[in-house]
Amino acid sequence: MCKAEKCLYHRKLLEMKVKYLGETKIDKFKISLVFRSRMSLWMIRVMTILLIWSCFVHLVALGGMWGPRLLKGWPCCFNHHGFLMAAQEKSSLPMKIALPPKRIYQNNGYLMVSCNGGLNQMRAAICDMVTIARYMNVTLIVPELDKASFWNDPSEFKDIFDVDHFITSLRDEVRILKEVPPRLRRRVELGVYHTMPPVSWSNMSYYQDQILPLVKKHKVLQLNKTDTRLANNELPVEVQKLRCRVNFNGLRFTPKIEELGRRVVKILREKGPFLVLHLRYEMDMLAFSGCSHGCNRYEEEELTRMRYAYPWWKEKIINSELKRKEGLCPLTPEETALTLSALGIDRNVQIYIAAGEIYGGKRRLKALTDVFPNVVRKETLLDSSDLSFCKNRSSQMAALDYLISLESDIFVPTYYGNMAKVVEGHRRFLGFKKTIELKRKFLVDLIDEYYEGLLSWEVFSTRVKASHGTRMGGPKKRLVIPSKPKEEDYFYANPYECLQLLRESSGNSPEETM
Repeated sequence: MCKAEKCLYHRKLLEMKVKYLGETKIDKFKISLVFRSRMSLWMIRVMTILLIWSCFVHLVALGGMWGPRLLKGWPCCFNHHGFLMAAQEKSSLPMKIALPPKRIYQNNGYLMVSCNGGLNQMRAAICDMVTIARYMNVTLIVPELDKASFWNDPSEFKDIFDVDHFITSLRDEVRILKEVPPRLRRRVELGVYHTMPPVSWSNMSYYQDQILPLVKKHKVLQLNKTDTRLANNELPVEVQKLRCRVNFNGLRFTPKIEELGRRVVKILREKGPFLVLHLRYEMDMLAFSGCSHGCNRYEEEELTRMRYAYPWWKEKIINSELKRKEGLCPLTPEETALTLSALGIDRNVQIYIAAGEIYGGKRRLKALTDVFPNVVRKETLLDSSDLSFCKNRSSQMAALDYLISLESDIFVPTYYGNMAKVVEGHRRFLGFKKTIELKRKFLVDLIDEYYEGLLSWEVFSTRVKASHGTRMGGPKKRLVIPSKPKEEDYFYANPYECLQLLRESSGNSPEETM
């Protein structure tokens, strides 16, 4: 009997264990299901947030990549990412900007370019070369800058422009490399490639029909002249807009140059509004142009010797007074002071001179500083140590002047050269900022009449103001002269095709061409 009871006891104990184990497994299974469900829900939430954030970042990048930011306020003149930089200064964490997707295309070859001229002549040329490379479906090698011209500036592209930004910001349009691929490097080092100057003021069909076949044939082509190699007009709108995109977004100066530019602007702003005067009264300009009005005999002889010393300056015998009367000379410091006064510029305004060394130094500048005592230069606003990195680097100095010119309340060039034109166009893009384009031919005649006593100051001033009322950098169409591209309005001075949103927001109708 005891044996039977004992067996029954063990059987019930076994049944209880089995039941307990079964319930435990079921509970664990239920817990597992709940955990997996919560994990899946968490993963879905995370993936949704990441997807939304990714879309937002790409939309922001695409919005900031092109065109005036009418809904966000005007972009920073320095690199069009001012709001990002301001936020970055407040945070120790590096900010990541979404890059545009790479454009995939069949590469037709490699294009090397050697730019010629000063900084702003090269800047416009780089914009053209990027555009040409894109529409030929070739790979562009980072442009080589001019080191053999008058300035003997050894600066490389990377010393002036942010080369990584240049490459990545435009990668959805064209592939850009810092150097030719290793398999072609030896050929380039040996000079086994085709080199040529393209025809000036050409349209896109010239590059498609004549240049592209040469790239395909030789695999590597070098264009050794780049200034004004693309027409001002009669180009597709998408071509013109790409030129603008390269100019206003792709070409960003190095962080060191931009930081120094911001510092100078801050110093100037602390004292109020400022005017930038591009006083192109430098020795090289006067020697090249043959303009010597106001110079003594020794200076005239010095300028003539310099002109003959440079064989690529083709014009040697020049009638200075005749050229001045035709409006082809930069205004002298004396003429500039008179013109600014006649325009009603406040004598107490800060005037920042964006230029190299003025020919004749303080002696020639005295006529200007006597009337406008608050004349400053980068050399007077900064310590010499601040400018040490760009000493004897004219293009880096010009880059600094370019940034400050963009930020000024008024920009006045005394000669309509490359810097004057490119800065004027950039200031138009930034909201038609006031740029006074001086009518030199009209002014020199008027100034001579005033000096001869034929005009009173009131009449002189009234005529100067009246003649410049529509020359303040506002909206206007480009003057087109199909058979004379040199005489028509320069694209980079008035990139009209890229300013439609600005014109609509300003509510101004385009000025008549002059």
